[in-house]
Amino acid sequence: MNARRAIAIAALALGAALALVPALAAAPEAGPVLDKPRAGPCVEDPKVMRRIHMDLLRHGRNDTVRLGIRDRRTSLQACVDCHANAKDGSVLGSDTHFCQGCHAYAAVKPTCFECHSSHARDAASATAAAAQAPGKGGS
Repeated sequence: MNARRAIAIAALALGAALALVPALAAAPEAGPVLDKPRAGPCVEDPKVMRRIHMDLLRHGRNDTVRLGIRDRRTSLQACVDCHANAKDGSVLGSDTHFCQGCHAYAAVKPTCFECHSSHARDAASATAAAAQAPGKGGS
């Protein structure tokens, strides 16, 4: 009798779980609520950046460290300059801060800031660096 009862309970639980699947699949993905960027459009479509930004940063790191090539347009510092929180100038600090919020949502640890600054440069420095970017008069 106990085995039949356990099977019945398991069947009910499975049925309830299966009934929720269509509702969960149809639910819109909320995503993290993040600070708005400071500047205009990103260097790539946001959907592309969500998927491959780490590859772009890794590739840029390799070009810079191994070959001495600096692409300021897609540098980590350029990302920080644009995506830093308006109040404290950082991409880390809370789950609304751009990098911390998205990485917390995705349950991954950003290791960039173990060595690099998570704070934006002042506006004059960021503008000067952007002017030196390839395609904008710099090298």
